[in-house]
Amino acid sequence: MAGCAALVLALTGTGAQAHSPSHHPRDPARQTLGAGDGWASHGTGTTGGAAADAEHVYTVTDWAGFKAALADGGDAPKIIKVKGTLDAVSEGCEAFAAPGYDFDAYLDTYAPETWGLERDLSAEPDDSPEGLRRASAAAQDTAVKANIPSNTTVIGVGRNAGIKGAGLQIKGVHNVIVRNLTLESPVDCFPQWDPTDGSRGNWNSEYDTAVVHGSTHVWLDHNTFTDGEHPDSAAPTHFGMLYQQHDGELDIVKGADHVTASWNVFTEHDKTILIGNSDGESTAAGDRGKLKATFHHNLFSHLVERAPRVRFGQVDVYNNHFVADTGYSYSFGIGKESQLVAEHNAFTLPEGIGPSKILKRWNDSPLTAAHNLVNGERVDLIAAHNAELPGTPLRSGAGWTPTLRTAVHPARAVPVLVKYGAGAGRIR
Repeated sequence: MAGCAALVLALTGTGAQAHSPSHHPRDPARQTLGAGDGWASHGTGTTGGAAADAEHVYTVTDWAGFKAALADGGDAPKIIKVKGTLDAVSEGCEAFAAPGYDFDAYLDTYAPETWGLERDLSAEPDDSPEGLRRASAAAQDTAVKANIPSNTTVIGVGRNAGIKGAGLQIKGVHNVIVRNLTLESPVDCFPQWDPTDGSRGNWNSEYDTAVVHGSTHVWLDHNTFTDGEHPDSAAPTHFGMLYQQHDGELDIVKGADHVTASWNVFTEHDKTILIGNSDGESTAAGDRGKLKATFHHNLFSHLVERAPRVRFGQVDVYNNHFVADTGYSYSFGIGKESQLVAEHNAFTLPEGIGPSKILKRWNDSPLTAAHNLVNGERVDLIAAHNAELPGTPLRSGAGWTPTLRTAVHPARAVPVLVKYGAGAGRIR
């Protein structure tokens, strides 16, 4: 262990260079994003609540206290220190259920053999099982979402701070920092059955762990995003389909811009990171020229897909480690008008899964993919994809060159750096 830690320091030079906050005061809550550290450092940079006065520094130990602190003081700079684990669903799903809601009645009413697969449930009245589900879902929505205001730093205290079952809404704001938290994905207590979704119907859930929606200058650092106690592998099936109770771990959507995600762990999840939520022209008009994001020194472990899936944005993904298992689908989704640069990353794939799976072509958008290692060997990811899937080729050349990078390490060093540096509890 000591030898590995020494290797990390030797490769990075210093902890400050690797993690690159602009200064290292005693209180990490007042650290700001360093110059040149990804898209969130562009222009005015990202300082969060570093300028908060004493009246706007809070230490919270429960979910109610956290929401109260967020609401206090408007957009004045604030620092919220999270101590222990805040549970947004501490009273259980039953606390949100509308009077009369009965899941067994829901299953009986909308079973495919009874309801069929051609009618959706949108016209169901308020007193129907679906109407009662909608009311229950609305109660949960209000309870588990937390709106982060501008000029705010939310940071965990020590090594064991976290938020469980919540959806952090970074929506329509500016200058936000979220650090050092274990964020356990919210569980949708009341997923909706959609008979018309696909040939067999499907369960659809709400609540991303964190959403950056129309916001600018956001730094997400040293967090652990996980399904925690509620992995998909433990979920039941109903109507022959997985009873899906999770949505995404991180969404960057609706014209969001200038985001840096550094030294995080994204683990045990299906639809992980979505950048740009629609190909539709009405959405595209607000996304073109925005959705610029940087991902560096993150661990993407035991995920299925979307790490990330990209539309429109100039997205820089470098020095990350991707560890797949047999449930792996893909890492980089190449979507409409995306401009992805993926360089100096390391991929660890299990036997039977080849490098052609790393890229998935949703649209004909060129990308840059260079200096990446797969199981320790240099691989041209675009060539590997095109050799396996010649009917849907990808083109090389994203059309831009990232300049907002700190230390860029050789891909061979990345697994060790990330193993000992990424995730909650490891701010130095």
